[in-house]
Amino acid sequence: MPAAVLRWLLAQLGPDTDTTDLTARYERLHSARAVVLEVLHERRAALLAEPLKVTVNGVATIDTSANVTALERTITQLADEPAPDDPTAVDRSLLSTVELCPRRRR
Repeated sequence: MPAAVLRWLLAQLGPDTDTTDLTARYERLHSARAVVLEVLHERRAALLAEPLKVTVNGVATIDTSANVTALERTITQLADEPAPDDPTAVDRSLLSTVELCPRRRR
């Protein structure tokens, strides 16, 4: 995996993410964006598997619904952000030149 891709993955997922796991996923999926989306979807599924809000009356309340919302927002934002291994998009606004060949006149 290129170093730029690994740096981007760690920037998206946090510096404590296991790099060997990221490398294995990248080898399997061949796309940095797919790796990030897979990890974020797994994190979201793990949060949804547990109760989002736990309240012990008079003692404590734990609410993780904001974490789920933040993960969903991050997943949505990744659609607009370019990944380092994305193929470069063709810019249709570039000018091109066409060589004109003179014709014989009468």
